[in-house]
Amino acid sequence: MKKPKLALNSSTAPAVLISAAIIQYIGASLAIGLFAAAPAGAVAWGRMAGAAIILLIWRRPHLDLRRIWIPIVFGLALTGMNVVFYFALSRIPLGAAVALEYIGPVLLSAFTGRNWRVRLGILLALLGVFLISWIGVDISQSSIRIGVLFALAAGVCWAIYIIIGRRLSLDGSSAEILAWGNLAGAIFFLPLAIPGFHPIITNPHLLVIMVLVALCSSVIPYTLELRVMGVVPTAVYSLLSSLYPATSLLVGVVMLRQIPTWGEILGLLCVSLAVALVTVPSNKK
Repeated sequence: MKKPKLALNSSTAPAVLISAAIIQYIGASLAIGLFAAAPAGAVAWGRMAGAAIILLIWRRPHLDLRRIWIPIVFGLALTGMNVVFYFALSRIPLGAAVALEYIGPVLLSAFTGRNWRVRLGILLALLGVFLISWIGVDISQSSIRIGVLFALAAGVCWAIYIIIGRRLSLDGSSAEILAWGNLAGAIFFLPLAIPGFHPIITNPHLLVIMVLVALCSSVIPYTLELRVMGVVPTAVYSLLSSLYPATSLLVGVVMLRQIPTWGEILGLLCVSLAVALVTVPSNKK
C-alpha cells in the first residue's frame, strides 16, 4: 500500500513554504546559539555534514556516476549559500540577512516572470525587502557592511539553487541529488570545520543541537522546497520565497528577541501583499 503524498498545488504552496521557513529559521536561531562555541564556518559545515548523513541513511540514494557533476554543482550552490549566509548571520540580524539574501530570487523572478501580477509582485517584494533590511541595518560599521555583502552573495547562490532545484524536481531526482549534494558540499568545505568544530563534536549537548540544526535548517525545509518547485513556475516560486524574509523576522522576534522596527513591519505587509498577488487565483476563466 502506497503512503499518501502531500497534496501540493499553487494554492497550498504558500502554506508549505511558510512551514518550511518557520522550521528553517528555528534551525538558524539554534545555530546562532552555537556561534559562542564555534566559528560560523564550522557551524555551517556541521549543518551540511549532518544533513548529508541523515539524508543518505533515510533516502539510500543511487549515484549515477555519468551525471555526478549535477549533485556537485547543486551541492556547491546549496552549501555555498549556507556558508556565506552563516557568515552574514554572525554580523547582522536574522531578518535583515534573509531579506538581503532574497534579492537573488527577486532578480530571478524578474527575468523569468511574464504577467503583470508577477511584475507588480516583484516591485512589492523589493519594497518589502528594502524596508526589512536597509532601514534596520546600520551600514556605517565595517562589520555590518561585510555581513551585508555575505547576505547578497548568499542571494546569488539562492538563485542558482532555485534554477537547478526546479529542473531536478521536474525529473523526480531532487531527493537523491539533495543527499549527494550535501555530501559534496561537506567534503568541499571541510577546511572550515578543521580549526573550529572540535568544541561541538566533543560536547554531547552541543552535538545534539547541531543535529537539530541539520534537521531543521536543511533536511526538512529543503525537502519541502523541492516538492514545491515541482508544482509552481520558477518566477512564482521565486516570489513565494519572499515569505522567508517575513517569516525570519517573526522567528527572530520569538526566539532571539530581535524586535522589528516600523520599517520592518511595513516590509512584512508588502511581502504579504506580493505573495497574495501571485498566488490568489484570478477570476478570469
